[in-house]
This record gives sequence, C-alpha cells and structure tokens, in this order.
Amino acid sequence: MTLPVHTATPPTPARAHLLHDGTVDDYRAAVTAGADRVARRVAEAAGPFTGVRPEQLAPLVDAIDLDRPLRDTTAALDELDEVYLRDAVWFHHPRYLAHLNCPVVIPALLGEAVLSAVNSSMDTWDQSAGGTLIERRLIDWTAARIGLGPAADGVFTSGGTQSNLHALLLAREEALAGANPTDRRILLPQLRIITSAAGHFSVQKAAKLLGLAPDAVVVVQTGPDRQMRAGAVRHEISRCRRVGLTVLAVVATAGTTDFGTIDPLDEIAEVCATSGVWLHVDAAYGCGLLVSPTRRHLLDGIERADSVTVDYHKSFFQPVSSSAVLVRDRRTLRHATWHADYLNPARMVAERIPNQVDKSLQTTRRFDALKLWLTLRVMGPDAIGELFDEVCDRAAQAWQLASADPRFEVLTRSALSTVVFRWRPAGTAADLADAANLHARSALAASGLAVVAGTRVDGRQYLKFTVLNPATSTDDVAYVLDLIAEHAGRYAHTHAVSTADLTCPVG
Repeated sequence: MTLPVHTATPPTPARAHLLHDGTVDDYRAAVTAGADRVARRVAEAAGPFTGVRPEQLAPLVDAIDLDRPLRDTTAALDELDEVYLRDAVWFHHPRYLAHLNCPVVIPALLGEAVLSAVNSSMDTWDQSAGGTLIERRLIDWTAARIGLGPAADGVFTSGGTQSNLHALLLAREEALAGANPTDRRILLPQLRIITSAAGHFSVQKAAKLLGLAPDAVVVVQTGPDRQMRAGAVRHEISRCRRVGLTVLAVVATAGTTDFGTIDPLDEIAEVCATSGVWLHVDAAYGCGLLVSPTRRHLLDGIERADSVTVDYHKSFFQPVSSSAVLVRDRRTLRHATWHADYLNPARMVAERIPNQVDKSLQTTRRFDALKLWLTLRVMGPDAIGELFDEVCDRAAQAWQLASADPRFEVLTRSALSTVVFRWRPAGTAADLADAANLHARSALAASGLAVVAGTRVDGRQYLKFTVLNPATSTDDVAYVLDLIAEHAGRYAHTHAVSTADLTCPVG
C-alpha cells in the first residue's frame, strides 16, 4: 500500500499566532511579557483603584479601531496598560474592602496559565481526559468535606448564581417527578421556594428562569441577627400546604452576602427532613469554613443538605471562576442530562465513559478545577483554611473598632468576614446620614485610597467592609474609617449649613 504524499501548505502570517511546536518560544515570550506588566502594576499599586470615571475611560476604549491591528505584542500591551491595567481594581490591595473578591494564590495562577494554553473543554472525556478525572476527584473531596455521604456527586460551575439555578432545577424536577405534561402545567404555578430575606438574589432569578410563578419565592424575614428561623420555615411549609401549594425547596444560607451570617443549618435541616422538602444550602461565601482549622463547626448541619453551592473563588482564594454545585444523591443529576449523538450519545453511559456534560448546565466549559487542584497540591487545605481564618479574625477586629467609635453605628457581628456599619454621630438626622454615607463611599472610590461596598438595610443606607485579604491590618481598617468619617462629616456639615441657610428667617 502506497501512502499518500502530502504537500505542505505554505505557512501564512496568521498561522504564526497559533500555539504549536513552531511557536513555543513566541508563546513563552508573550506570556512572560504580559506577566511582567501585571507584576509591575501589582508592585506599584498605591491603592486599590485610581478612581477613574466611566466618562474618562470610555473615550479611550471607543477610539481604538479593532479592524486595524497593531501587529506587535509590546504595542498591544502598551495600549492595554492604558485602557485596562492602569485603572484596574486590585483585589490584592489591603484597602480593597468592598465585594466578595479575594486576592488569589500563586498556585492557582499557575493553573490558570496551564489550563488556558491547553484549552481543555470539560464537556466530554475525549476533549479533556485527565481533566475529567481531576475535576471528579475534587468534587469527591469537597463532598467528603461537607459530609454528604458516599452517593454524593456534583460538577464545577461558573459561580454561585449558576450553582443555585442548577440545584433548584434538580429540586423542581424532583418535586414534579412522575407528572405527565398536563399535570406539570397545572403543578408548575403551585411550586414555592422558601428562602431568607438576607439570602442571595439569585434565588429569585432562578425561580424566574425555571418558569415558576411571579410569587414563587416565599421570603422569610430575619431577626436582628439576620438569620432565618427554623420555626418560620416550618410555619411557611405548613401554610403553603394548607392552601394547596408545594414547597419544592428551602434555601438556607451559609454566609449571607450583606451580613456574613449563617442560618441555623441543623435546625432547618430537621424541619426539611420531617416535612420531606429538599434543602439547598448556599455556601458560596461560607465554604471556606470547610477547611478552617478553628471554625468548621459553624457549618454543622450542612451535611444534611440535598444540594450545596460552593464558590472557591470567594473563600478559597481562587481566580474567577471556580465554583461547584454538589448533591447528596448523584441520581438527581440526571435531570440536567441530555444526550446528543455527536457529543455524548447514551451508549457511552453503558461503556462507562465519563462525560461531564451529562451533569452540567454548560456544554463547552473551562478546566477551572485545575486551579484548585494545584492549590491543594502546593499549599494544602490547612493553609487555605488559615488564610480564611485570618480574614474572619480581621473582620472581628474591624467590628470592634467601628463599634467602639462614636462616629459609627454597627449592625450584627458576622460569623465570617463582613462588617455592616454607617457613619452617624449622635444627633445626625437619618436622611442626612443616608446621603452622607452614599457620598463618602463615592468620594472614597474617587480618591483611589480605598474601596468599600454599600447596601440598604431596613430602608437606610449603610456601608460594608468585606474583608477577604489576610494582608489587611487593623491599621488599614482604622485609616479607612477615618477617611469615611472625614468625607461624610464634610458632606453633612456643608448640607446642614445649606439647609439652615434656606430655613433661616430673613431679618
């Protein structure tokens, strides 16, 4: 047999940009140059932000002609520095105290570099091979940390919002199990989800995406501690059943976004078990406690959940995205399965070929599990837990500082790393305090010296520290509190004077 003679296709300039055996030196040089730019910015960052405004930066981006390439890596990085890196928000900076964004560990960044270059897709075995087994091993490890039992399973997701949607999809299908299409149409509007007033908005979003009724989410109010009460959950389950409604799930939270509070998981689990209702625990924030050497007990009861959301990119110090949804009974994952002949035909199940798309809401999906794998293999879980304990300790110290300061009012002390407070010295009108706190947050960001978050509680404006950087010190916290008081006080003084001038009688 004569083998066909292949004539090599002459290389084109465009092919020089592809990663292959002939361009590995260019790849290495380009990635090194990019890493050098980031390293320089990290080393030189005087604050977490430059304070740039959208109207300042947008014209620079809009002026770039994307149809006219620079054809030079250095020139492209120079341009990128101007439109992105110079004004990036740096979560590694100790005075970034705003959202649930963490500084990232170096082993995870190594994983990011590797997975981007190899570009595995996690939907099928023949696109990922070892990546499939690594992800499955990490799911098993996380399920064991939670204590879900030997039948547990799960899959990596893009984040907590997708994980909550996925879990509630499974719960919906379990609630409708055995119903024919006609019955489904009748039952669907009768389904309800019970969650906390302090829970994440993604529960409401999931209900909408799942085709539930506009009033499908039953919100249980919390007390001053911002925790959902097991008794209130029991009451709502009974009330729903009395009026012919079906509770498809109760969503408890292990780390509310605003308050960092943890619902009484064991008590709520008991209510769900005796009522036969699916329990989902949103531990997107609090999952760091799974590796904490001192605080793991705060998650007691999570092992009784039917499904759990974890966000490694919040409290495991991983780059976005790195998250997962886990279930107690792997059989429930079948509700997300769809077999396509070209991709994951049903025969592959009998052949024991592990295709992750059989479990996932996504098809093409990055190998984000590699970041966590390398973090565990280099640092180990105890080191991650120590970092998370540090930020929880720092938040407790921040709460004490703000509580002892007469310039501030402080709300519930968090079990995790959040502090909710506001500037309001004695005698300051509530409306003026609201406006002053809004101004202080904006002025602080514009200065670039610090970034804090804001929220509304009981109709009033508050500020929020979310401490996720172990490098943040009590001196950093005290400095930011002083800056807030300075901005808020100046605003309040100016506007109080202005109001007085307007109401002063003319002599």
